[in-house]
Amino acid sequence: MAYTFRTYPKQITAAIAAMLLSAGTLAVASLGPDASDLPIQQVLEATAPVSFADQSASLENFSFTLFRTDVSRSSDTAEALMKRLGISDPAATAFVRGNAEARMALFARVGRTVTAEATQENQLQKLSARWIPDADGGFKRFVVERTPTGFVARTERDMLTPGTRLASGTIRSSLFAATDDSRIPDAVASQLADIFAGDVDVRSLRKGDRFAVVYETFEADGQALRSGRVLSAEFENNGKVHQAVWFQPPGAGQKGSYYRPNGDSLRKAYLASPVEFSRVSSGFAMRMHPILNSWRQHNGIDYAAPTGTAVRTVGDGTVDFAGTQSGYGNIVIINHRNNQQTAYAHLSRINVKAGESVSQGQTIGAVGSTGWATGPHLHFEYRVGGTYQDPTTIAQEGGAPITAALRPAFERIAVGARTELAAAFSVIQASAD
Repeated sequence: MAYTFRTYPKQITAAIAAMLLSAGTLAVASLGPDASDLPIQQVLEATAPVSFADQSASLENFSFTLFRTDVSRSSDTAEALMKRLGISDPAATAFVRGNAEARMALFARVGRTVTAEATQENQLQKLSARWIPDADGGFKRFVVERTPTGFVARTERDMLTPGTRLASGTIRSSLFAATDDSRIPDAVASQLADIFAGDVDVRSLRKGDRFAVVYETFEADGQALRSGRVLSAEFENNGKVHQAVWFQPPGAGQKGSYYRPNGDSLRKAYLASPVEFSRVSSGFAMRMHPILNSWRQHNGIDYAAPTGTAVRTVGDGTVDFAGTQSGYGNIVIINHRNNQQTAYAHLSRINVKAGESVSQGQTIGAVGSTGWATGPHLHFEYRVGGTYQDPTTIAQEGGAPITAALRPAFERIAVGARTELAAAFSVIQASAD
């Protein structure tokens, strides 16, 4: 509350004054006589304006605090960051440049949220940087603060505050352009594509299609540092409405999933793609092999993506092999049910071991160019009984619907989700050109 009051003192003061004035007016109106019965009386009173000198003196004594926020960049120096934050304070810049703790907090990683509090003369009062060091629900806050004896620096640890955000968008060119325009994180956009993969082909959306989403956020000092799970979503594609609600049955160890409002499961046996935000560079067909220089059957799909891009397993299973195989380079092979396998090749790194159980969407490695590869990409294969199959035909059978015992609990969540999605459409409209 103190941070909020310091950030928005005038707005909060005005709001409190408005409430008090409104309350006072209601009290007088409810206790006084009918205004039509009161005599009319005219009052004239001469007023003397405040002198210009007094007004000037009052303005000179008035002070305010400026707040600016940005994110750290790879090219940042102390001077560049301070200039971008609007700080004109050589002493503060020199302190940041010369303090090892400050350099590590502000310049070691890009994308860290940095907030500056400054006087009206752009002199630094306080500089704060926030980031998430691990996945234990906490964050770190680095602070540089002016004191009577000079600047001091300290690092604090605090807990993230969970919350939710509502957003919506209208398709103009693509789903990801629309989510960018709506300031929806890439991780949430990817979840949207996965959730509706069986109903909506996000690569062939129509102009004017709409979507709304409610998702988790994790905040530090009122600023969202990361996003979480999509809680509900709606897609209007070619005039047809598709909705999804996240539901996790009560009780320890219960796994959640996405369902339609009627209780049918949206979970598919396999994800549509093992790599987020990528394009198909070579399909399942005969082609001229780029290295062997001869016509050969391409037994998978190649996804072009930068080195280091996360590769995820498309379905639940057990790692059959994780290592190096000739032209495949670094490869992970996963066994699924019904004698089905998926393979992920040319990886720059491998995150799993043979015999390990993996869950759908789990990161198992990263895109690379090991083995017979002319550039960074993922080679993805789908096999049934040892025979190569076109990965675009991968089985898409769904999960079980909501049981009768769980339906009352699910209905409560579904009703709330519909209300939130309607609010997202009506309050936060966005579009992408």
